[in-house]
Amino acid sequence: MYHQKLEQVLENIERVMIGKRTVAELSIVSLLAQGHVLLEDVPGVGKTMMVRALAKSVGAKFTRIQFTPDLLPSDVIGVSIYNPKEMSFEFRPGPIMGNIVLADEINRTSPKTQSSLLESMEEGSVTVDGFTHKLSKPFFVMATQNPIEYEGTYPLPEAQLDRFLLKMQMGYPDAKEEMEVLNRLQYAPPIDELQPAITLEELQHLQHEVKQVIVDEKIKEYIVDLAGKTRDHANVYLGVSPRGSIALMKAAQAYALLHGRDYVLPDDIQFLVPYVFSHRMILKSEARYEGIEPEEVIERILARTRVPVQRMAK
Repeated sequence: MYHQKLEQVLENIERVMIGKRTVAELSIVSLLAQGHVLLEDVPGVGKTMMVRALAKSVGAKFTRIQFTPDLLPSDVIGVSIYNPKEMSFEFRPGPIMGNIVLADEINRTSPKTQSSLLESMEEGSVTVDGFTHKLSKPFFVMATQNPIEYEGTYPLPEAQLDRFLLKMQMGYPDAKEEMEVLNRLQYAPPIDELQPAITLEELQHLQHEVKQVIVDEKIKEYIVDLAGKTRDHANVYLGVSPRGSIALMKAAQAYALLHGRDYVLPDDIQFLVPYVFSHRMILKSEARYEGIEPEEVIERILARTRVPVQRMAK
């Protein structure tokens, strides 16, 4: 059972994205929790279309930044230009000044330009020539990146990765879903006809509702226990920071609201942990040589961590 308003947003997205309900749900979860999403996958699987569909579904201002090797920080956040008539500098905002921002192929640009997103993602503002400019709310970044095995890419630094609430992959559609994609796109792209399912004001109200979702003390202890075990695991060089624990709690609150509940379940935590923790962990070199992935480590940690018993409501 979904929250009525949010179910309309999901249905709206699914008119464009076929067979990607989990990705759509997680994108909405991050938006509700006021976090950001990193989509990693090969080109052509619909990453950009997902962001556009989400923006249209909530009536948000959509902007796009195409990251390239020669992109400068000023191309992202904006620049001050001297106006000779007024004899003063005027701030010309960059594409970061939107509600929903697509940072396309973020790992194709240099670390210096990647870092220009840090302040906006963490503080909701940008600083140019000593002046701080607040970003409009809601503000949500959905970044896409190709796998680092592709030539011409720069791995995102740990500080940048930690700013993303969730990291996920789209994956290829199966044959039936791909046929449906062809059928829908034969005459006109469905996204051209997409209408907002909720307003920005309603979205901001839902973001406030997320903060009221109840997180039992036992659930918080469960989150802390899981995070702690990532720091002590034999295969992990750097475990999940307290920021990761906070991110998991916020994501769980948003996930509960999406599913029409005002309280978090242990099942919510178990479902979200791989998406919240995996990109925040650095494995030891020997574990990487053995082909171990962060998701495998998380799965083992979940298997040996006691699940809290949910108290029954009277």
